[in-house]
Amino acid sequence: MKNPFIILFLMFIFIISLHHIAPQKINYPFSNQEPFIDHYFDTTIVDPYRWLEDDYSSKTKYWVKKQNALTNKYLRKISYRKKLEKRLKEFWDYPTMSIPFKEGGKTYYYQNNGLQNQAVLYVKDSLSSEPKVLINPNTFSKDGSVALRGTYFSKNNKFMGYSISKSGSDWTEFFILDLETNKLIKDHLDWIKFSGMSWHGDGFYYTRYPKPEDKNQYSASNENSKVYYHLLGTSQDADELVFYDPNTPRISPWITSSNDERFLFLYRSKGTYGNSLYFRDTWNNASGWTKIIDDYESEIRIIDHYNGLFIAETDRNSPYSKIVSIDPDNSGEKFWKTLITGTKIEVINNVNLVGGKLIVHFTKDVLSDWKAYNLDGDFLYKIDLPGKGIVNGFNGHQDENITWYSFNNFVTPTEIYEYDVTENSSKKYKKSEANFDSDDYVMRQEFYLTKDSTLIPIFIAHKKGLVFDMERPTLLYGYGGFNIPIKPYFNKSNIILLESGGVYASANIRGGSEYGQEWHEGGMLLNKQNVFDDFIYAAKYLFKEGITSPEFLAIRGGSNGGLLVGAVINQRPDLFRVAFPEVGVMDMLRDEKFTIGHAWAGEYGTVKEEIFFKNLVEYSPIHNISKDLEYPSILIYTADHDDRVVPAHSFKYAATLQSLQEEGNPKLIRIAESTGHGAGKPTRKIIKEEADKWSFMFYEMGIKY
Repeated sequence: MKNPFIILFLMFIFIISLHHIAPQKINYPFSNQEPFIDHYFDTTIVDPYRWLEDDYSSKTKYWVKKQNALTNKYLRKISYRKKLEKRLKEFWDYPTMSIPFKEGGKTYYYQNNGLQNQAVLYVKDSLSSEPKVLINPNTFSKDGSVALRGTYFSKNNKFMGYSISKSGSDWTEFFILDLETNKLIKDHLDWIKFSGMSWHGDGFYYTRYPKPEDKNQYSASNENSKVYYHLLGTSQDADELVFYDPNTPRISPWITSSNDERFLFLYRSKGTYGNSLYFRDTWNNASGWTKIIDDYESEIRIIDHYNGLFIAETDRNSPYSKIVSIDPDNSGEKFWKTLITGTKIEVINNVNLVGGKLIVHFTKDVLSDWKAYNLDGDFLYKIDLPGKGIVNGFNGHQDENITWYSFNNFVTPTEIYEYDVTENSSKKYKKSEANFDSDDYVMRQEFYLTKDSTLIPIFIAHKKGLVFDMERPTLLYGYGGFNIPIKPYFNKSNIILLESGGVYASANIRGGSEYGQEWHEGGMLLNKQNVFDDFIYAAKYLFKEGITSPEFLAIRGGSNGGLLVGAVINQRPDLFRVAFPEVGVMDMLRDEKFTIGHAWAGEYGTVKEEIFFKNLVEYSPIHNISKDLEYPSILIYTADHDDRVVPAHSFKYAATLQSLQEEGNPKLIRIAESTGHGAGKPTRKIIKEEADKWSFMFYEMGIKY
């Protein structure tokens, strides 16, 4: 008689093979087509799912309900879904701490004890005293959906303003805490977006938009922002309008104040890159706004006013960034003095003025390198770091010598170090309590040639001694846009993949700032196809190196990265087994219509210009889905309160996919409730989402967890 265990094993293998060969037919919810016709130059575009842009309509709400029901039904059949969620909770459950910072002689930091939905803000009266809870955002709401978004200390350290957001929305509210009594004062401001508080005197400057209609508060275009000054103890209705230009409703202004409160700086931005800059001397009553830069072709940021000069970081005529000093009496660009210049090898990423020194963050092949300079730009020393990874911090004030920084990488949980600027010495301040042995894993950086022979960095993380057999479940991550570098940060969720013998890879494709503004420009506007090519060639590199194969490769990206995933699926669906386009920009012809989408024209181009329209329609995920090719298994993610990339992008994408790809691998959408683009998401929701995504990936690859 044959061994029954062998028979059961063979039956299991057979079932898995059937799953790959002949996927179960899915009865997708009906998505009614109501064609809407648009004309762009000589091209006619049919938009059959325009009705899904109205997320308040009963039809859309019913569609969302049915889609979530289908996705939940599909995920429930994955037997190890709950087991995987339990493992994530186990790994999540340890205290994590932010980088401390000092204000008014006191030390502040955020800490999450493990499974708290939101991190708690603590204060220490001295470095040796016991910490006390200052703000616990977990008390703001029962479900943890109200998050603390920012803190802003008055120059005299008598008050701390803070902002909150609800359900992940970009809309924020301001509150003011009296630091002597630890009680809120009556001031409450709302309908604020993309703004902090810049304290000056007995109040602060901030930027707000007009209040939208209730029905459109999460989708209406954000225009006509204005800078106000709020005086403590008064109502928001009495706030002084400081700056508004009705002729430029889509150009966003904001004001900051120097630490000594003498100077105000007026920034204006047309989009996500580039700003103008003016300043005003408040000690001179006759002083108006004086120009430093009046176009939007570069980035510039004032670090502070020091010894009669402005210290600034800019990429003006410097693609790898530079630090300059600016004389307020001669602020024209020709009078600037260059103190420190970045290079193609060492790109300036950030600079802090602390302890009378310029502490400069360089990136070398994406990894952190920190150096100290005097105020004249003379090199002093290189700061010894714990290893190869990402180091953030070194924040502080001009007269403080103690600061902190964090260190981590893909296989090293975050640890906090205290740094003495005077002594150039570090000591460990907070050791990681993660139940994770970094010595068992390895992170390496490699380089591959993309389509046009540009050399692209890629980080690869896995268990030490792992044997590559072309069947390693692998997740490839990418972003590629908006001058944002993708760095090898530690991610708790990825332990699921690594401890299961899988591989995590992250490609530093063009569009980010890994190698300065040239790298950014290489992946924006008419160069956007470079981003997709770079990502496709990253997948090919993983195959070439024998790490994995198309049957075991998943891809993931969010926001602009969601666009990336959607685009490469259309162009090369044969390369991927699973795909996660998350909160993605999927309709490139309509993105300017919603919330802050008009600000992205500098990155993508605008459909109002023919040259950009023809480029956008060539890669727009919704408009290039094929019904003739076999697509991978796709789990789309969006959220009902996402007012950065409105959920209509993902709704219309899912409806189009399900219509044109009715057969074959699943095309599902997961629509989160009381959640936004990502910021402020409660821990419990993060864990559930990650469990669903890993479950889906493993199941579709035929892997048992």
